[in-house]
This record gives sequence, structure tokens and C-alpha cells, in this order.
Amino acid sequence: MAKFDKLAVLNKIGSTGMVPVFYHKDAEVAKQVVKACYEGGVRAFEFTNRGDFAQEVFAEVVKFAAKECPEMAIGIGTVVDPGTASMYIQMGANFVVGPLFNPKIAKVCNRRLVPYAPGCGTVSEIGFAQELGCDLCKVFPGDVYGPNFVKGMMAPMPWSKLMVTGGVEPTKENLTAWIKAGVYCVGMGSKLFPKEKVAAKDWAYVTAKCQEALGYIAEARQ
Repeated sequence: MAKFDKLAVLNKIGSTGMVPVFYHKDAEVAKQVVKACYEGGVRAFEFTNRGDFAQEVFAEVVKFAAKECPEMAIGIGTVVDPGTASMYIQMGANFVVGPLFNPKIAKVCNRRLVPYAPGCGTVSEIGFAQELGCDLCKVFPGDVYGPNFVKGMMAPMPWSKLMVTGGVEPTKENLTAWIKAGVYCVGMGSKLFPKEKVAAKDWAYVTAKCQEALGYIAEARQ
């Protein structure tokens, strides 16, 4: 069962403006990454469903975060079918993210008032997702569409809440471009967690990078 309700989760995502996206087969590594992000000011974290037994790692991360990162909303990403969504919701997922839009997932999440952010690539797809209760839609892959797509879409649909993932970088120039275009938040993975830093267990780097990125987002919003 989700620890935080739908409104609280959306507020956490929107107030910080960034959702780290991460997967690792070692639960201990995943826990430390979550902790490092939390100490850097992050309050919503997407663990991706990408490896064998990912659900077992996720369960450990959720339990760890409940004690060590009490205000962190842990969500699950890379969900493409309703069965997988149901499983992770039962394990405590606070939100569900997908690379595509599956209406059946929206129904599963709506029954439990869990936010579902589907991957969308057209204005019509975003509109259909909103009709089915998706308050937050993911523009994916972001580097294919670019800030101009977001800016153009927000003009006729200014009520939209968009999360852009894919190609987002923790630099002032990149983050400012997305924020000024009108995104609700950004999702960031590999650029926030370089493989060599994770391998070296340089958690201080991750914390500092999160603080830096969040600072750029806050500045761009002013």
C-alpha cells in the first residue's frame, strides 16, 4: 500500500521538480543511492523495473526508505502492463511510471488513487491519458522531442502537468530550458548517476549533484 496519497505524491514531485530514475540489481547499492538523493533534497524517487527479480530489490528499498528517508515517495518505473502495476502497488509503490500509455494501467492505479505517469509522444496521447485520470504525463524520450515540443503543447493545454525523461542533464542550461518550456518536473537517470561513481560508491557525489540540479531548477522557476 502506498505510504503517501496521490496529492502528496504529486506535490513532492512538483515542489522539487526532479525525480531521479535508477535501477541496480544489488539492493544495498540501490538503498545507498536513494539515501544519497534524499540527503540532496530529493523527495520522489523512481526505481525502474528493468532487471530479473527487480521486485525483490524494490521491496527492500521501500522498507529501507520508510525508516531512513521518511519523506521520500518511492515509485516504480518501466511498467507496461496492469499486472506489473498491481504487483508493485501492493509492495508500496507511491506512483507508477511507464515508457508508454496503457489505459488498463490507468484503471488499476485509479482504483487505489496512485498516480500513473504514462509515456506520451503526441498531444492527442496526452489528452487521452488526461481523460483517464493521468494528472502527470511523461514526455518520452525527451531528447527526441525537445523543449520546443513542451512549449508548443502547453500553449493550447496550459493545465497539463508534464514530466520529461530521457536526455535530461543536470546542467544549468539543460534544466533551465525544460523548466522555462513549462515542464512540471524532470526525470533524470544516467546523467545523475555515472556508472563509475556508482561503482566507486561515491554517494557524496550523488548528493552534491542532486543539490546542484535542484538549485538550477529552483533558479529557473523564479
